[in-house]
Amino acid sequence: MSCSRPWFCPSSISATLTDPASKLVTGEFKTTSLNFHGTKERIKKMFDKIELSVSSYDTAWVAMVPSPDCPETPCFPECTKWILENQLGDGSWSLPHGNPLLVKDALSSTLACILALKRWGIGEEQINKGLRFIELNSASVTDNEQHKPIGFDIIFPGMIEYAIDLDLNLPLKPTDINSMLHRRALELTSGGGKNLEGRRAYLAYVSEGIGKLQDWEMAMKYQRKNGSLFNSPSTTAAAFIHIQDAECLHYIRSLLQKFGNAVPTIYPLDIYARLSMVDALERLGIDRHFRKERKFVLDETYRFWLQGEEEIFSDNATCALAFRILRLNGYDVSLDTLNQFSEDHFSNSLGGYLKDSGAALELYRALQLSYPDESLLEKQNSRTSYFLKQGLSNVSLCGDRLRKNIIGEVHDALNFPDHANLQRLAIRRRIKHYATDDTRILKTSYRCSTIGNQDFLKLAVEDFNICQSIQREEFKHIERWVVERRLDKLKFARQKEAYCYFSAAATLFAPELSDARMSWAKNGVLTTVVDDFFDVGGSEEELVNLIELIERWDVNGSADFCSEEVEIIYSAIHSTISEIGDKSFGWQGRDVKSQVIKIWLDLLKSMLTEAQWSSNKSVPTLDEYMTTAHVSFALGPIVLPALYFVGPKLSEEVAGHPELLNLYKVTSTCGRLLNDWRSFKRESEEGKLNAVSLYMIHSGGASTEEEAIEHFKGLIDSQRRQLLQLVLQEKDSIIPRPCKDLFWNMIKLLHTFYMKDDGFTSNEMRNVVKAIINEPISLDEL
Repeated sequence: MSCSRPWFCPSSISATLTDPASKLVTGEFKTTSLNFHGTKERIKKMFDKIELSVSSYDTAWVAMVPSPDCPETPCFPECTKWILENQLGDGSWSLPHGNPLLVKDALSSTLACILALKRWGIGEEQINKGLRFIELNSASVTDNEQHKPIGFDIIFPGMIEYAIDLDLNLPLKPTDINSMLHRRALELTSGGGKNLEGRRAYLAYVSEGIGKLQDWEMAMKYQRKNGSLFNSPSTTAAAFIHIQDAECLHYIRSLLQKFGNAVPTIYPLDIYARLSMVDALERLGIDRHFRKERKFVLDETYRFWLQGEEEIFSDNATCALAFRILRLNGYDVSLDTLNQFSEDHFSNSLGGYLKDSGAALELYRALQLSYPDESLLEKQNSRTSYFLKQGLSNVSLCGDRLRKNIIGEVHDALNFPDHANLQRLAIRRRIKHYATDDTRILKTSYRCSTIGNQDFLKLAVEDFNICQSIQREEFKHIERWVVERRLDKLKFARQKEAYCYFSAAATLFAPELSDARMSWAKNGVLTTVVDDFFDVGGSEEELVNLIELIERWDVNGSADFCSEEVEIIYSAIHSTISEIGDKSFGWQGRDVKSQVIKIWLDLLKSMLTEAQWSSNKSVPTLDEYMTTAHVSFALGPIVLPALYFVGPKLSEEVAGHPELLNLYKVTSTCGRLLNDWRSFKRESEEGKLNAVSLYMIHSGGASTEEEAIEHFKGLIDSQRRQLLQLVLQEKDSIIPRPCKDLFWNMIKLLHTFYMKDDGFTSNEMRNVVKAIINEPISLDEL
């Protein structure tokens, strides 16, 4: 029979982790923490105002719009004035401090501004300086190492044609001009293959580069309720120039009323920008500092979702991001509403045509949250995964250097699925890879205040290190406790305190959750000791003696113990449960000791049953085995007492409610099946039975090993999705969300641990434990 081995048993870790930098880091805390409050306040203000960078490219196209009343004068002279006043020192118009790989972007923006000034016969000095910039950087036009903005091969040659019409002498080689015009002609006449709808959307999006050749009836099918085409000022301005659509003009005027005399390259972006901010704060581990602000954004987004807001549903990335964040936070978002996830929608969209890895990544992350009955999402999941893997394998050197942050995120998403991504390890990775200059590129480059923000990174580093300093002290306490309780004297027991504490710190990292971490870690150590005692260290007499002692609870003399080992184990369990009972008064206003005693007795009795099966060579049915084995997996004493220390008050009725018991059973069942699948080969070689071998035995030879494993992999997936639904759905639920989150955190821990065949190796686990508990992050080294 399989041992009752808890989930954290296979690897061996040294109990002592050195911390040579602790004194230095403590000193750093005293300095950096002085700015902690100020950083938080600056971030809070960002929720109220989203700042977008000005686009000289789009402003130029708006400046080219003629007045409806007098076509020989500009409709928006304030834009031409802005162009005259905002030329950079090198003669270009572009984002200040631009990336050296974005010269094509600067050339495109500069040419657009030159055309706007030439169109209205003003700014000769600025035009000449701009032409000089183009001349000095003309080699970049055909440089394949330079990043191309979306539609560059259509738009830039289109602007060259317009320059020729305006008798503007461009300082470009005739051969280069002819080559670009030829490439444009080929791109305009080439078919879209299977993605015909995506190509139509793309050609409509780059309308300003097509001009008179555009099928404007087709292009206007993409007009949105706000009057824009794709929320793009340049596309919308081009549409008005050619067909004088009143709604296009209304959109442009509304932009200038909001932004003054220049426009961004995309608007509106408010919903996506705020959701990106909420997402970034959560992914960096600092969202708990902004609960009020987050709640406002989520409530507002959900209201927009229910109203079918176009800003959400017209964009794949925004829709997927909204779906994921709303579902993760307990809002009821229906798959029926999420039509963006239909089978061919993404591949036939503008983002799909452009192979937009950012939109695909958001879609992939959203698909990780499917419930058991949402098979449509599961089918799309494999296609999106394939799309992202292809994108990683086809990344150009230029794109790699420009978008290393998104490439890193794609790599992490594919290698660390949400259900196997320990929060604290994920936060550390995200901090190290967070890009504080996250320039986004559409038809031109732009920046947004809530994307790639330095204050986010600064607060995340400070918060991580502060939490870590607390955890280091807690771990020292755990080490002392092991010695004080004489657990280190038990020769049969593995010393697992480092890993047990790590499992708590990796999921319950907020400073105020110290009692929950200590309960989790101490009970984790004790379940390991008890498991070894039942598996190899104790006789049946000792096992029965231990159970009887816990049932009696208060024991007066040493005569009651049949061995020193029983005395040590009983005393450690007794003192730990008593400590939990005492601390529970502060959190719950009552003593929960009796409930924790019952949890421990359930575990011990299940372990005894398995020990008796093994000694008697019994072969239980699979149902009999799972009824016992999900309890003997030993999650009960670890997770259930910790529920009392995460914030909400739990009455006896709630603590014993079927909903909570079901959360525990599903979590434990999933964990047990994971263990039995991954340890099947090893345990078979040792002559032990587990769920997989019992399934094969009771099938009467009808099931092969491969078929049995596939069967249990399907059960694990189903149990995990069922648990996700139980945790996230709030309708008819009486268990507080912080309590339900403990079960999902445990599932993530289990999937992380069992990601490999039989758990982490000793070195791998030692490294991740050190990263969480002992290795601070230096902001200067990022």
